[in-house]
Amino acid sequence: MRRIQTCVSSFAIHIILLASVSVPFTLSQPSFPWKDGNGDLVDQICKKTPFYNLCSSILHSNPLSPKPDLKGVALLMVNNILANATDTLSYIEGLIKQTSDRELEQALAFCAESYIPLVKYILPQAADAISQGRFGFASYCISYALKEVSSCDKKFSGATQAPLGDRNDIVQKLVDVASAIIKLLLKG
Repeated sequence: MRRIQTCVSSFAIHIILLASVSVPFTLSQPSFPWKDGNGDLVDQICKKTPFYNLCSSILHSNPLSPKPDLKGVALLMVNNILANATDTLSYIEGLIKQTSDRELEQALAFCAESYIPLVKYILPQAADAISQGRFGFASYCISYALKEVSSCDKKFSGATQAPLGDRNDIVQKLVDVASAIIKLLLKG
C-alpha cells in the first residue's frame, strides 16, 4: 500500500505543477476565446458529444489559446478526465483506510487497481497520443479507460448505495465526451 501512496503522491505533484503552469494562461486570456466566424466553437464541438452541458461547462471554464482547435479541445478533455480519475483514486484510497468491512475493502481495492493504470499510464498516454496526432491510439486509450471504470462500477452493482457511484458516473461521462471529440479528430 505504501508503494501506491508514493506513486499517487508523485503523480499528484505532477498534476499540481501542470495546473500551476496553466494558471497564467487562464488569467491572461479572455473568458471566451472560442468565437469564430460560425459562432461559438465550443457549442459546435459539444453538440456532437453525448453530454452537451458537461462538455460546454468544462470547455468554457478552461479557456485555451486565442485560436483553439479540435486537437486542443480533445487534450483539454483528456486532462480533465485525468484530474477526475486522480481525485477518485485518492477518494478510493481514503475509503479503504476508513472501512472495517472486508467485502467493501476488497471491492474498493479492485477499483483502486482499475484506476491506478488509468492515472499513471493510460490517460497520460492518451494525452501524448493526441499531442502527437495519433488519434487512433488515443481512442483506444479512452475506450480502455471506460472499460476499467465500468469494471469498478460492476463491483457495486448489487449494493443499495455505491460509494463511488457519482464519481464513476462523472468519469464515464467525461470519457464519453472525450471519445466523441476524438472521433471527430479521426474523421479529419
